[in-house]
Amino acid sequence: MKVEDVYIDSLGAFLPEWASAEQAVADGILDAEIPQSNGLTGAHVGGDIPAMDMAVSAARTALERSKLDIEEISSHIHSSVNYQGPVGAYPPGYIMRELALENVPAQYLQQGCNGMLGALEVAIGQMTGAAEAEAVLLTSGENFTAPGADRWNDGFGQSYFFSDGGMAVLLSADEGFAQVRSLNAGVLHALEKWHRGNGPLLERDGPDPTMPERAEQFNETEMPLTEALEKITLFNLDIIHRSLVDADLNASDLAKVIPINMDGRMVEFGTMMPLGLPCRDRALITGSRSGMSAGRCLHFTGTPGAYRRIDRG
Repeated sequence: MKVEDVYIDSLGAFLPEWASAEQAVADGILDAEIPQSNGLTGAHVGGDIPAMDMAVSAARTALERSKLDIEEISSHIHSSVNYQGPVGAYPPGYIMRELALENVPAQYLQQGCNGMLGALEVAIGQMTGAAEAEAVLLTSGENFTAPGADRWNDGFGQSYFFSDGGMAVLLSADEGFAQVRSLNAGVLHALEKWHRGNGPLLERDGPDPTMPERAEQFNETEMPLTEALEKITLFNLDIIHRSLVDADLNASDLAKVIPINMDGRMVEFGTMMPLGLPCRDRALITGSRSGMSAGRCLHFTGTPGAYRRIDRG
């Protein structure tokens, strides 16, 4: 999808205290072999800070950096993966109230680790379509300290650690420090059961299998891991290729590649090498410390400029 007249006006991030993988090993909650093999050094841990409050903090930073007045915001889109509040709570309403954002349309997306890019896709439609939105605020926040999540061991094959934090992106139809030139997305539904497992679709009493257990079951009964990884690589490369074509670029034109914060070997062999690019991007270095900020920050916290000022808890 070729995009015109959509700009990133400002970014805001909130990263809580950093916890080292080395300390997690010392505490007995992480096998020492895992960080040795995946190269990841730690993750940010929010503790008692609610996910939505981290999103609010990030949004305030983005608004402080912007020349836009809050009254100019035409829409708000929030995305998340993990717990935000009690069943029935509506995160955009909480965030809008805390920011004193007046009555504008709001949406709540649960797009997994693609949350903020999914929100960006919706915002592009609002800004270039019938809504003619002039400014859109994207937010997200996660806290994996909540019960039911194991930040150090739930990553598929221990290829990533779950990290806490908040992120906000303010989009403008007029100007910004960066322009969105293209965006493409898709769903690799052949691997849907890799995340879901073989369990019932109705909620039952008792513990559910962990994500690594569901993934292992899928690889044993449905599709070998090597085949699944090959499908992911080809799928991702197709999305990248279409985005480059829509932006009138070649892979060799790219100065930076901002990958998901995960095992650098997967990024190198699954993305960089097929594109013919050296795995020298700085995001791999910072990503090894940041962890998998599921649902929101993965792509935007690596954007040049996001690190100019990051509020820390």
